[in-house]
Amino acid sequence: MVAQYFFDEITVGQRESVVTKVTPALVEAFAEVSGDNNPLHLDSDYAATTRFGERIAHGALGTSFISAVLGTKLPGIGAVFVSQSTKFIAPVRMNDEVEAIAEVTELVPEKNRIVFATRCMVGDKMVVVGDAIVYVPSRPKE
Repeated sequence: MVAQYFFDEITVGQRESVVTKVTPALVEAFAEVSGDNNPLHLDSDYAATTRFGERIAHGALGTSFISAVLGTKLPGIGAVFVSQSTKFIAPVRMNDEVEAIAEVTELVPEKNRIVFATRCMVGDKMVVVGDAIVYVPSRPKE
């Protein structure tokens, strides 16, 4: 079920997350959709020759999990991405479970925008960190 929070229902400190298992099939589907066919993500033989020693997921796949949090959990329906910044800390490997987390850090009422601290975790290891700004609609007038 997709959540829907209006701007006036959100407070600093609220947070939500989603957990996604990164499978080879998911990475291959992301490569198809994004057009990023880098063999580091798709070819086990090639990836074995890199510093990672194995296939890793696209960095943008991890950031897409943050989009899932914002679009389905908090704020949910009606949310529009304004900006996102990310720093990739560590690789995501096949079969890792990634928890994408978004936490409200600031409300900007004059623009109906919310600033989120964002991160992706694999267990206790941070793999992505950043922030996002999202437009959130006001409650409709009755």
